[in-house]
Amino acid sequence: MVRKIIRNKKASIQDLIFIVITLVGAGLMILFFAHFMGEFNTEIQSMDQIPTEGKVAINDINNLNSGAIDNSFLFLTIGLAFVAFLFAFLVVVHPVFFVLYFLVLTLVIYIAGIASNIYQTAAETAVLQSTAQSLVFTTHILSYLPIITGILGMLLAIVMYKVRSNATQGGL
Repeated sequence: MVRKIIRNKKASIQDLIFIVITLVGAGLMILFFAHFMGEFNTEIQSMDQIPTEGKVAINDINNLNSGAIDNSFLFLTIGLAFVAFLFAFLVVVHPVFFVLYFLVLTLVIYIAGIASNIYQTAAETAVLQSTAQSLVFTTHILSYLPIITGILGMLLAIVMYKVRSNATQGGL
């Protein structure tokens, strides 16, 4: 079963597109969730019916959530990149296709720029601006998403075209 999955693995460009879409989607969900939790905490703190211990507990959870969610986004980014490298190493591609890969990578970087602008536009709204500033890793990763995609794409190209072509020629 694993061999069949690996054998049907076509290209790392698909992985890059998946990574861009996943990161932007997860980033927007994290941004909205963190804002919702902040608003929920504000509402709980203003209620007189809730005891002080409950208010302190909700406030502590809200403070922990922001950092944990932001750190998990960094972990998600690194994990997706690691899996893309693993899949790129398993793909056998002839080096003649590097030119086509580079052209499609340019298009993916452009798409990553559009996706980055989507997040930045949402994060710059007056309602979400303070929440986006508290999500440091998420905001920085998605602000530099085209650069990260370009670097990751070039590293994937090196892994796919250089490492495997040497292995097929007896270099490894």
